Amino acid sequence: MKAITIPTPGGPEALVLSDVDTPEPGPGQVRITVVAAGVNRADTLQRQGFYDPPPGETEIPGLEVSGTVDAVGEDVSEWVVGDQVCALLTGGGYAEQVVVPAGQVLPVPNGIDLVDAAALPEVVSTVWSNVFLTANLQPGETLLVHGGSSGIGTMAIQLAREVGARVAVTAGSQEKLDFCRELGAEILVNYKEQDFVDVVREATDGHGADVILDNMGAKYLARNVDTLATSGRLVIIGMQGGTKAELDISRLLRKRAAVIATTLRARPAAEKATIVAAVREHVWPMLADGRVRPVVHSRHALGDASAAHAEMEASTHLGKILLTT
Repeated sequence: MKAITIPTPGGPEALVLSDVDTPEPGPGQVRITVVAAGVNRADTLQRQGFYDPPPGETEIPGLEVSGTVDAVGEDVSEWVVGDQVCALLTGGGYAEQVVVPAGQVLPVPNGIDLVDAAALPEVVSTVWSNVFLTANLQPGETLLVHGGSSGIGTMAIQLAREVGARVAVTAGSQEKLDFCRELGAEILVNYKEQDFVDVVREATDGHGADVILDNMGAKYLARNVDTLATSGRLVIIGMQGGTKAELDISRLLRKRAAVIATTLRARPAAEKATIVAAVREHVWPMLADGRVRPVVHSRHALGDASAAHAEMEASTHLGKILLTT
Protein backbone atom coordinates (compact mmCIF):
# COMPACT_ATOMS: atom_id res chain seq x y z
CA MET A 1 0.00 0.00 0.00
CA LYS A 2 0.96 3.65 -0.29
CA ALA A 3 1.76 5.69 2.81
CA ILE A 4 3.61 8.83 3.80
CA THR A 5 6.96 8.18 5.46
CA ILE A 6 9.59 10.49 6.97
CA PRO A 7 13.01 9.11 5.99
CA THR A 8 14.76 12.17 7.45
CA PRO A 9 13.16 14.83 9.70
CA GLY A 10 12.84 18.25 8.15
CA GLY A 11 10.48 20.64 6.40
CA PRO A 12 7.32 19.71 4.50
CA GLU A 13 9.46 18.20 1.74
CA ALA A 14 10.53 15.49 4.23
CA LEU A 15 7.16 13.77 3.68
CA VAL A 16 7.61 11.02 1.08
CA LEU A 17 4.94 8.86 -0.56
CA SER A 18 6.27 5.29 -0.23
CA ASP A 19 5.31 1.66 -0.66
CA VAL A 20 4.93 -0.06 2.71
CA ASP A 21 3.52 -3.35 3.98
CA THR A 22 -0.23 -3.50 4.49
CA PRO A 23 -0.98 -3.91 8.23
CA GLU A 24 -3.01 -6.88 9.47
CA PRO A 25 -5.51 -6.50 12.33
CA GLY A 26 -4.75 -8.40 15.51
CA PRO A 27 -7.17 -9.38 18.27
CA GLY A 28 -9.44 -6.48 19.20
CA GLN A 29 -8.45 -4.46 16.13
CA VAL A 30 -10.07 -3.41 12.88
CA ARG A 31 -8.49 -2.39 9.60
CA ILE A 32 -9.84 0.61 7.74
CA THR A 33 -9.47 1.47 4.07
CA VAL A 34 -8.75 5.16 4.45
CA VAL A 35 -10.76 7.73 2.53
CA ALA A 36 -9.33 10.76 4.33
CA ALA A 37 -6.95 11.65 7.15
CA GLY A 38 -6.90 14.76 9.31
CA VAL A 39 -3.76 16.90 9.43
CA ASN A 40 -2.82 18.03 12.94
CA ARG A 41 -0.14 20.27 14.41
CA ALA A 42 1.31 17.19 16.09
CA ASP A 43 2.01 15.73 12.64
CA THR A 44 4.19 18.71 11.76
CA LEU A 45 6.13 18.27 15.00
CA GLN A 46 6.65 14.58 14.22
CA ARG A 47 7.88 15.49 10.75
CA GLN A 48 10.47 17.81 12.29
CA GLY A 49 11.67 15.10 14.68
CA PHE A 50 10.19 16.64 17.83
CA TYR A 51 7.26 14.29 18.54
CA ASP A 52 8.10 10.63 18.16
CA PRO A 53 5.29 8.06 18.25
CA PRO A 54 4.98 5.98 21.43
CA PRO A 55 7.26 2.92 21.56
CA GLY A 56 6.05 0.07 19.36
CA GLU A 57 3.69 2.24 17.31
CA THR A 58 3.94 2.93 13.58
CA GLU A 59 6.12 5.82 12.46
CA ILE A 60 3.65 6.74 9.72
CA PRO A 61 2.07 10.05 10.81
CA GLY A 62 -1.66 10.69 11.11
CA LEU A 63 -3.87 10.72 14.20
CA GLU A 64 -7.37 10.45 12.70
CA VAL A 65 -9.02 8.97 9.63
CA SER A 66 -12.33 8.16 8.03
CA GLY A 67 -13.08 5.27 5.71
CA THR A 68 -14.55 1.79 5.48
CA VAL A 69 -13.83 -1.24 7.64
CA ASP A 70 -12.22 -3.89 5.40
CA ALA A 71 -11.09 -6.48 7.98
CA VAL A 72 -11.67 -7.28 11.66
CA GLY A 73 -9.53 -9.18 14.13
CA GLU A 74 -10.57 -11.74 16.71
CA ASP A 75 -12.84 -10.60 19.55
CA VAL A 76 -14.35 -7.73 17.54
CA SER A 77 -18.13 -7.81 17.52
CA GLU A 78 -19.28 -4.20 17.09
CA TRP A 79 -17.74 -3.56 13.67
CA VAL A 80 -18.13 -5.53 10.46
CA VAL A 81 -16.62 -5.28 7.00
CA GLY A 82 -18.31 -2.47 5.08
CA ASP A 83 -19.04 -0.18 8.05
CA GLN A 84 -18.35 3.47 7.33
CA VAL A 85 -16.36 4.80 10.26
CA CYS A 86 -13.88 7.34 11.56
CA ALA A 87 -11.21 6.60 14.14
CA LEU A 88 -8.80 8.08 16.66
CA LEU A 89 -5.26 6.79 16.04
CA THR A 90 -1.88 6.73 17.72
CA GLY A 91 -0.39 7.01 14.23
CA GLY A 92 -0.62 5.58 10.75
CA GLY A 93 -3.36 7.74 9.25
CA TYR A 94 -1.37 9.02 6.29
CA ALA A 95 -1.85 5.72 4.44
CA GLU A 96 -4.27 3.81 2.27
CA GLN A 97 -5.06 1.40 5.12
CA VAL A 98 -4.62 1.56 8.88
CA VAL A 99 -5.16 -0.77 11.85
CA VAL A 100 -6.75 0.61 15.03
CA PRO A 101 -8.15 -0.77 18.31
CA ALA A 102 -11.88 -1.33 17.96
CA GLY A 103 -12.58 0.90 20.97
CA GLN A 104 -11.18 3.92 19.13
CA VAL A 105 -13.54 3.57 16.16
CA LEU A 106 -16.68 5.65 15.74
CA PRO A 107 -19.56 5.48 13.26
CA VAL A 108 -19.75 8.33 10.79
CA PRO A 109 -22.42 10.64 12.25
CA ASN A 110 -25.69 10.89 10.36
CA GLY A 111 -25.57 13.70 7.82
CA ILE A 112 -21.77 14.03 7.82
CA ASP A 113 -19.83 13.41 4.59
CA LEU A 114 -17.47 10.42 4.85
CA VAL A 115 -14.43 12.51 3.88
CA ASP A 116 -15.31 15.33 6.28
CA ALA A 117 -15.68 12.81 9.11
CA ALA A 118 -11.87 12.57 9.15
CA ALA A 119 -11.90 16.05 10.69
CA LEU A 120 -13.63 14.81 13.83
CA PRO A 121 -11.95 12.10 15.96
CA GLU A 122 -8.78 13.87 17.13
CA VAL A 123 -10.25 17.33 17.64
CA VAL A 124 -13.48 16.19 19.27
CA SER A 125 -11.66 13.76 21.57
CA THR A 126 -9.13 16.45 22.48
CA VAL A 127 -11.75 19.07 23.25
CA TRP A 128 -14.16 16.79 25.08
CA SER A 129 -11.47 15.13 27.22
CA ASN A 130 -9.77 18.40 28.18
CA VAL A 131 -12.49 21.03 28.34
CA PHE A 132 -15.28 18.86 29.72
CA LEU A 133 -13.91 15.68 31.31
CA THR A 134 -10.79 17.29 32.81
CA ALA A 135 -11.63 20.98 33.26
CA ASN A 136 -15.36 20.37 33.84
CA LEU A 137 -16.62 23.44 31.98
CA GLN A 138 -20.09 24.36 33.22
CA PRO A 139 -23.00 26.32 31.75
CA GLY A 140 -22.53 30.04 32.40
CA GLU A 141 -18.76 29.80 32.72
CA THR A 142 -16.29 31.49 30.37
CA LEU A 143 -13.94 29.45 28.19
CA LEU A 144 -10.89 31.09 26.59
CA VAL A 145 -9.58 29.23 23.54
CA HIS A 146 -6.21 30.20 22.11
CA GLY A 147 -6.09 29.68 18.36
CA GLY A 148 -9.84 29.88 17.99
CA SER A 149 -9.84 29.38 14.21
CA SER A 150 -7.85 26.12 14.32
CA GLY A 151 -9.40 22.68 14.04
CA ILE A 152 -9.45 22.30 17.81
CA GLY A 153 -10.53 25.89 18.31
CA THR A 154 -13.50 25.72 15.95
CA MET A 155 -14.74 22.57 17.68
CA ALA A 156 -14.19 23.97 21.18
CA ILE A 157 -16.24 27.07 20.32
CA GLN A 158 -19.17 25.01 19.10
CA LEU A 159 -19.22 22.52 21.97
CA ALA A 160 -18.86 25.19 24.65
CA ARG A 161 -21.63 27.19 23.01
CA GLU A 162 -23.91 24.16 23.05
CA VAL A 163 -23.47 23.56 26.79
CA GLY A 164 -24.26 27.19 27.55
CA ALA A 165 -20.78 28.55 28.21
CA ARG A 166 -19.49 31.91 27.04
CA VAL A 167 -16.53 31.67 24.66
CA ALA A 168 -13.51 33.95 24.26
CA VAL A 169 -10.94 33.34 21.53
CA THR A 170 -7.60 34.64 20.36
CA ALA A 171 -6.66 34.73 16.67
CA GLY A 172 -4.28 36.66 14.44
CA SER A 173 -6.60 38.37 11.96
CA GLN A 174 -10.01 39.95 11.69
CA GLU A 175 -11.06 37.30 9.17
CA LYS A 176 -10.33 34.57 11.69
CA LEU A 177 -12.10 36.42 14.49
CA ASP A 178 -15.16 37.01 12.32
CA PHE A 179 -15.26 33.29 11.56
CA CYS A 180 -15.04 32.48 15.27
CA ARG A 181 -17.93 34.85 15.92
CA GLU A 182 -20.03 33.02 13.36
CA LEU A 183 -19.41 29.79 15.27
CA GLY A 184 -20.49 31.34 18.56
CA ALA A 185 -17.50 33.10 20.14
CA GLU A 186 -18.49 36.30 21.95
CA ILE A 187 -15.16 37.74 23.16
CA LEU A 188 -12.72 38.26 20.30
CA VAL A 189 -9.02 39.07 20.76
CA ASN A 190 -6.59 39.88 17.96
CA TYR A 191 -3.41 38.77 19.72
CA LYS A 192 -1.29 40.87 17.33
CA GLU A 193 -2.95 44.07 18.52
CA GLN A 194 -4.49 43.35 21.94
CA ASP A 195 -3.55 41.80 25.29
CA PHE A 196 -5.98 38.94 25.92
CA VAL A 197 -5.60 39.42 29.69
CA ASP A 198 -7.08 42.92 29.54
CA VAL A 199 -9.77 42.07 26.99
CA VAL A 200 -11.06 39.03 28.88
CA ARG A 201 -11.04 40.81 32.22
CA GLU A 202 -12.97 43.76 30.81
CA ALA A 203 -15.49 41.55 29.01
CA THR A 204 -16.15 39.52 32.16
CA ASP A 205 -16.28 42.50 34.56
CA GLY A 206 -13.03 41.41 36.17
CA HIS A 207 -14.06 37.77 36.67
CA GLY A 208 -11.65 36.24 34.15
CA ALA A 209 -11.79 32.92 32.33
CA ASP A 210 -13.02 29.86 34.23
CA VAL A 211 -11.33 27.50 31.77
CA ILE A 212 -8.47 28.19 29.33
CA LEU A 213 -7.58 25.78 26.54
CA ASP A 214 -3.98 26.63 25.62
CA ASN A 215 -1.87 25.49 22.69
CA MET A 216 1.04 27.86 23.33
CA GLY A 217 2.62 26.58 26.53
CA ALA A 218 5.50 28.57 27.99
CA LYS A 219 4.96 31.85 26.15
CA TYR A 220 1.45 32.32 27.56
CA LEU A 221 1.83 30.68 30.98
CA ALA A 222 2.11 33.79 33.15
CA ARG A 223 -0.60 35.71 31.29
CA ASN A 224 -2.89 32.68 31.30
CA VAL A 225 -2.61 32.50 35.09
CA ASP A 226 -3.34 36.24 35.26
CA THR A 227 -6.45 35.67 33.14
CA LEU A 228 -7.83 32.79 35.22
CA ALA A 229 -10.84 33.36 37.42
CA THR A 230 -10.89 32.22 41.01
CA SER A 231 -11.02 28.39 40.91
CA GLY A 232 -10.08 28.58 37.23
CA ARG A 233 -8.55 25.71 35.27
CA LEU A 234 -5.77 26.14 32.71
CA VAL A 235 -5.36 23.12 30.42
CA ILE A 236 -2.19 23.11 28.32
CA ILE A 237 -2.32 20.89 25.24
CA GLY A 238 0.45 22.36 23.08
CA MET A 239 3.87 23.95 23.18
CA GLN A 240 3.96 26.21 20.15
CA GLY A 241 5.32 28.95 22.42
CA GLY A 242 8.01 26.86 24.10
CA THR A 243 8.30 24.39 26.95
CA LYS A 244 9.91 26.25 29.87
CA ALA A 245 8.55 29.23 31.80
CA GLU A 246 8.41 30.57 35.35
CA LEU A 247 5.21 29.98 37.31
CA ASP A 248 4.14 32.32 40.13
CA ILE A 249 2.75 29.73 42.53
CA SER A 250 1.56 32.37 45.00
CA ARG A 251 -0.73 33.85 42.35
CA LEU A 252 -2.05 30.38 41.57
CA LEU A 253 -2.68 29.74 45.27
CA ARG A 254 -4.54 33.03 45.75
CA LYS A 255 -6.85 32.07 42.90
CA ARG A 256 -7.18 28.47 44.09
CA ALA A 257 -6.57 27.65 40.43
CA ALA A 258 -5.17 24.63 38.60
CA VAL A 259 -2.66 24.19 35.79
CA ILE A 260 -3.06 20.89 33.92
CA ALA A 261 -1.01 19.58 31.01
CA THR A 262 -2.24 16.66 28.93
CA THR A 263 -1.59 14.72 25.75
CA LEU A 264 -3.96 12.35 23.99
CA ARG A 265 -1.62 10.34 21.77
CA ALA A 266 0.35 8.60 24.54
CA ARG A 267 -2.66 7.55 26.63
CA PRO A 268 -3.28 3.82 26.99
CA ALA A 269 -5.83 2.31 24.60
CA ALA A 270 -8.29 1.77 27.45
CA GLU A 271 -8.27 5.47 28.32
CA LYS A 272 -8.73 6.43 24.69
CA ALA A 273 -11.65 4.02 24.42
CA THR A 274 -13.28 5.68 27.44
CA ILE A 275 -12.88 9.11 25.84
CA VAL A 276 -14.20 7.87 22.48
CA ALA A 277 -17.23 6.34 24.22
CA ALA A 278 -17.96 9.65 25.95
CA VAL A 279 -17.62 11.50 22.64
CA ARG A 280 -20.03 9.11 20.99
CA GLU A 281 -22.55 9.57 23.78
CA HIS A 282 -22.37 13.34 24.15
CA VAL A 283 -21.07 14.86 20.91
CA TRP A 284 -22.32 12.53 18.17
CA PRO A 285 -25.99 13.53 18.76
CA MET A 286 -25.01 17.19 18.31
CA LEU A 287 -23.38 16.34 14.98
CA ALA A 288 -26.30 14.21 13.84
CA ASP A 289 -28.83 17.00 14.35
CA GLY A 290 -26.62 19.71 12.90
CA ARG A 291 -25.94 21.73 16.05
CA VAL A 292 -22.20 21.07 15.66
CA ARG A 293 -20.31 20.50 12.42
CA PRO A 294 -16.81 19.70 11.25
CA VAL A 295 -15.08 22.73 9.78
CA VAL A 296 -12.96 21.73 6.78
CA HIS A 297 -10.74 24.35 5.17
CA SER A 298 -9.09 22.30 2.41
CA ARG A 299 -8.47 18.84 1.01
CA HIS A 300 -5.16 17.63 -0.44
CA ALA A 301 -4.29 14.32 -2.11
CA LEU A 302 -2.19 11.98 0.03
CA GLY A 303 0.75 12.48 -2.30
CA ASP A 304 0.52 16.23 -1.67
CA ALA A 305 0.98 15.92 2.09
CA SER A 306 3.87 18.37 1.92
CA ALA A 307 1.51 21.06 0.59
CA ALA A 308 -0.93 20.33 3.41
CA HIS A 309 1.82 20.74 6.00
CA ALA A 310 3.02 23.96 4.39
CA GLU A 311 -0.53 25.30 4.53
CA MET A 312 -0.85 24.40 8.21
CA GLU A 313 2.44 26.03 9.10
CA ALA A 314 1.44 29.18 7.23
CA SER A 315 -1.53 29.38 9.65
CA THR A 316 -3.87 30.75 7.02
CA HIS A 317 -6.48 28.01 7.41
CA LEU A 318 -9.87 28.14 9.14
CA GLY A 319 -10.63 24.75 10.67
CA LYS A 320 -9.23 21.45 9.45
CA ILE A 321 -6.93 20.42 6.63
CA LEU A 322 -7.50 16.93 5.20
CA LEU A 323 -5.59 14.41 3.08
CA THR A 324 -7.61 12.22 0.73
CA THR A 325 -6.54 8.88 -0.71
